[in-house]
Amino acid sequence: MANTYINRNFSNSGNRTIWTLSMWVKRSKIGAEQMLAHAYQGSNDYTKIRFESDDILTFENYTGGSRNIAKRTNRMFRDTNAFYHFVFVNTPSAQTIYVNGVQETSWRTNTTGNVSTWWNHNISNTMFATVNGGSNYFDGIASHVHFCDGTALAPTVFGETDSTTGEWKIKTAPSFTLGTNGFIILKDGNTITDQSANSNNFSLGGGTITVTKDCPDNVFATLNPLMPLGSNIAYSNGNLTITPGTSDYKTTASSIAVGSGKFYTEFKAVSGHNGSTDVSIGIVGADTFLASTTSKAMSAYTNAFSYGSGGLVKQYNGATIRTDATFTNGNIIGIAVDMDNLKLYWSKNGTYNNSGDPTSGSTGTGAIAITAGQPYYICAATISSGGVKVFSANFGSPPYANSSSAADGNGFGDFEYAPPSGYFSLNTKNLAEYG
Repeated sequence: MANTYINRNFSNSGNRTIWTLSMWVKRSKIGAEQMLAHAYQGSNDYTKIRFESDDILTFENYTGGSRNIAKRTNRMFRDTNAFYHFVFVNTPSAQTIYVNGVQETSWRTNTTGNVSTWWNHNISNTMFATVNGGSNYFDGIASHVHFCDGTALAPTVFGETDSTTGEWKIKTAPSFTLGTNGFIILKDGNTITDQSANSNNFSLGGGTITVTKDCPDNVFATLNPLMPLGSNIAYSNGNLTITPGTSDYKTTASSIAVGSGKFYTEFKAVSGHNGSTDVSIGIVGADTFLASTTSKAMSAYTNAFSYGSGGLVKQYNGATIRTDATFTNGNIIGIAVDMDNLKLYWSKNGTYNNSGDPTSGSTGTGAIAITAGQPYYICAATISSGGVKVFSANFGSPPYANSSSAADGNGFGDFEYAPPSGYFSLNTKNLAEYG
């Protein structure tokens, strides 16, 4: 959603002292001020709900230049791999923030009281940037944004605790009275048309809103910018596109590791690729990768297996195992990981290298044998020498349009080429069942 924002001018002012705003948010970028909601009457009169540049969460209101609401959390929100559920409640007695069903109680600043906010006033109510897209765009995914005008609601209206895992999970069809200015947007797909009966539609003020399979009900893997060996990599498109920043090897890993089951992922060579040996795709053992402190070529890590754009397939000692087809700009490289039989396969534009057959089970036709003993991350390694080389990863929720939109056997994911039979996209629902 970078450089994207939406807004609405309500026809009439709603209840400015009692309201509830609920949203599910997955961050992509941290360390920058990013707006979630902003209502602006003037330079002295406005409401802001945002991440500050140090990643704390704030709910503030200014009237006549004085800050009469200041809820600024002590804790920081730096997880880019999962959805947060935020509920902001304004009442005549206090302002409350709930995070994943739990009321926030530890504050860096805590000013509260009977305040009429500028949010829910008949002025521009903007989401995901400052008013009218001035600055501080939110970079990430927002889903199931619900607003209730005139009632203070508990977080249990919008989510619940999973009886098996104890985790906070979404209620995809919450029931509540919306009030005059209440709305439901980004609930199904990417629509900012109000999905309640109120018709309080928002308008796209700038940028684009992209449909994603990644959602609070089924979280898809991304590339993980928090990995210690991903420094100087620029992450974009929801942490699915990587661009190297300096002339040394950078390896970045999936946000989910696999220890059992069969999973399929695609990488697209976006730009700068010319069939050289500078970039590679493969897997790295989670234990050894996390224990390392030095950025290097993927094949230099213990328990790593890589396939480079020059066609070289290497094991962790750096030795070449075999030579496969080279790949260049626009090519789609598939990687099928069979953790049940400890086999690894690569494909180029839908054809498996070395006459590989991912459905061959323990026989492992055309496969590379994986070392047992630890889970593996799916990784990409790139270098900027000889030109910046850009990859995009597709774990089932692509940052680009596919021509075929093939799903896995469970109906999840959107791939250019169909996953092999028995292989699944890397998301929480598949991981729970097959991982």
